[in-house]
Amino acid sequence: MTLLLTLDDGSIQRKLAEAVDLARAAVLEDAGAEQVGAHVGVDREDAVSASHLFEATVSGYRGWRWSVTVALAGEAEPITVSEVVLIPGPEARVAPAWVPWDRRVQAGDLGVGDIFPVEKDDPRLAPAYLASDDPAVEEVAMETGLGRIHVLSRYGRLDAAARWHDGEFGPRSDMARSAPDVCGSCGFFVSLAGSLSAAFGACTNDISPADGHVVDVAYGCGAHSEIEVEVTSSVPVAELVYDDSLIDFESAPEAPAEPEPAEVQPEVEPEAAAPSAETETADEAQVEAESASEH
Repeated sequence: MTLLLTLDDGSIQRKLAEAVDLARAAVLEDAGAEQVGAHVGVDREDAVSASHLFEATVSGYRGWRWSVTVALAGEAEPITVSEVVLIPGPEARVAPAWVPWDRRVQAGDLGVGDIFPVEKDDPRLAPAYLASDDPAVEEVAMETGLGRIHVLSRYGRLDAAARWHDGEFGPRSDMARSAPDVCGSCGFFVSLAGSLSAAFGACTNDISPADGHVVDVAYGCGAHSEIEVEVTSSVPVAELVYDDSLIDFESAPEAPAEPEPAEVQPEVEPEAAAPSAETETADEAQVEAESASEH
């Protein structure tokens, strides 16, 4: 068989690809002609086998295909049928991937009366008598036989911290981004015990949407204890206000009556004045003087 795989020049795969009739005969014998459609392709399985695919016309299996695997053991050997199976095609509707029952329960699914036991080796828990790097766990270790059997492990603390940090009451939430300040400086913030106290606490403000929830120190809301708001009137008021009751009023004096306009007399052009006797005598003397000078 090793020699066959090494020296194969592709002739085996060609023979397997040409065995369409053999594959169809096998699926017809297994399923019947009414459930077998057209040949849709061939898939290579390995050096000596291939699978022919046929459309399946089976009720309730839309998009599925018949797969007929044929094999050739050697050049001189006949092609044989290995198996006939029904497999889903690219457009087939199939069931979702299997999820164990203990992993199907999500946050918020647990209802009244429901019981959800933890796994035997849950990494989130550790025996209370083991040493830990968390001071709070060290204190709980003294309760062995009197209090809890298990306490939160380091993995459990990190898992919870990551979930709370990325959750609704973490610094990336919309409420935190619009808040004027963070929970770490709020008077309603109560820190958790142990190593989780560095980043988480509980909100005790009944007005806050996080009341009674574990919050990140970088979370915040509009009910922060140190918020100061300047209370002003919603009605705009002018800077200078006059009180009418403190202003003295005095009546304005009556204006004097205006005089009536006088009638305008038409202008008369003066008549030309008659020449006087003195003017006539002067003119005559001038004429006589001019006559004497000519003689």
